[in-house]
Amino acid sequence: MTKKIIETPNAPQAIGTYSQAVKVNETVYLSGQIPLNPKTMELVEGDISIHIKQVFDNLSAVAKASGGHLADIVKLTIYLTNLADFSVVNQVMSEYFKAPYPARAVVGVSALPKGVLIEIDAIMIIDDESYHY
Repeated sequence: MTKKIIETPNAPQAIGTYSQAVKVNETVYLSGQIPLNPKTMELVEGDISIHIKQVFDNLSAVAKASGGHLADIVKLTIYLTNLADFSVVNQVMSEYFKAPYPARAVVGVSALPKGVLIEIDAIMIIDDESYHY
């Protein structure tokens, strides 16, 4: 087993005792991302769609630093403080993902770090031999 810690300045730095991602062989475990601007480490402003886009942009940056792309994600877990935002998640997600889509769970929670409305974590599989940088 090979274990590699993934870090990139293009996504928010960890605000706790965790890594942005951990790669074990061909599997990459991406830590939960919230709508932080990676340059300022401040929360983005705007409606929920802006927040969702920032989260996917952050996940994309970590995926890229891991040697992959969002298309390599096989499982997403989305945490929402308001399940009424479910349809907006679907709409924004369709801008970032094309079929076949990853497996996904959406979980309603009472609160998230920094009072954000959404957090997403992911599992990605990268076939290093077929990936072209």
